[in-house]
Amino acid sequence: MSVVIVGGGIAGVSAAAALRSQGYDGELTLVDGGEFPYDRPPLSKDFLSGARTLEQIALQQPSWYDDQRIRLISNTSVITLRPGEGKLELSDGMLLSADRVVLATGAGAARPPIPGSYSPRVYVLRTAEDANRLRSALVPGARLLVVGAGLIGAESASTAVRLGCEVTLVDPLAVPLSTVLGPELAAWVHGLHARNGVTTRQTVVESFADLGAAGIEARFADGGPAHTYDAVLMGVGMVPRTGLAEQAGLKVDRGIVVDTGQVTSNPAVLAVGDPARARNAYGVLLPRAEHWEAAQTDGVRAAASILGAPLPPVTTSWFWTDRHGRHIEGVGHMAYAAESVVRGSFDDASFSVFGLRDGHLVAAAAVDDSAAVRAARRLIDRRVPADPGRLADPSVNLRSLVRG
Repeated sequence: MSVVIVGGGIAGVSAAAALRSQGYDGELTLVDGGEFPYDRPPLSKDFLSGARTLEQIALQQPSWYDDQRIRLISNTSVITLRPGEGKLELSDGMLLSADRVVLATGAGAARPPIPGSYSPRVYVLRTAEDANRLRSALVPGARLLVVGAGLIGAESASTAVRLGCEVTLVDPLAVPLSTVLGPELAAWVHGLHARNGVTTRQTVVESFADLGAAGIEARFADGGPAHTYDAVLMGVGMVPRTGLAEQAGLKVDRGIVVDTGQVTSNPAVLAVGDPARARNAYGVLLPRAEHWEAAQTDGVRAAASILGAPLPPVTTSWFWTDRHGRHIEGVGHMAYAAESVVRGSFDDASFSVFGLRDGHLVAAAAVDDSAAVRAARRLIDRRVPADPGRLADPSVNLRSLVRG
């Protein structure tokens, strides 16, 4: 059997690693459009700031691919997928044969239809090339407008202000991330921007006007005056890359539709990571998961499906973000909680918030307290009854609650 993985992000590399670790001994090829597969979360942080090089954020060292007998084809893309023939055509004209194909095609940066948004002064951030272009604009004193206060926008704003830029961050929500962090913690996290010199506004951009050497002017929907900036970063989400799947006739519905084992509507093709949209065991089509760990787990699950091995257990969703020197993690969605309890104080160096419903933990979030989130995740996954008083008591070892 031969397997070709299309895309070298964390989902694709995880699928390759899992295939080998689970005993797959056949031909294995990874096709990647870049120089080599690299990690993407640092693009808005250490890589954008220049603290780490591209080589330092590589997902694997070059020797790893040889050691694992993985044929890495770099600087190349797949332009045609013909699963009925077991063939893939590459951008350089090469034809590859494959019994199974794993689509790890990722996503592109969203660009809403705002007039003027294709000015060269308007940047996006999805690739190392994007980060290099943006970094050249982040000189001390540069006026940067960040549109969107999600993870990419907020992290990039944090990096830019540390580089000496004058940063304005706009978002239509008064409190971004409240569904996952809860309103109180989300407000505290969003407030980090103002406490670290970032100007925040609740509004949307109506238009841009490129002023040449004078910069770029942005007009806003809240009726405030237009402002001029040196650069704009659009951090308004992502668009799944589903073109290959559509061209191959696979089922696509705001993502490549897969089953619980990452298998698409064609059993010879699997999809993982940002473009995959799964049906659960009840046949319900779920929202796409767009976090690092979800992509990693997708790769492991796809490998198990290919090999006919047991699928890894489903765990509560987890994400993290770093901004202004603070590390924030969350599991589950606070929107599902009926009540919340705080462990510690928002003024402490580290603290946590737990969301409960019907006597069980359904979500948790923490600032600089990874251990609390790990324990909370076990409590959620194991459906251990939760005592709000003990959760809130900093003297109680959370691991003891997991053990019961």
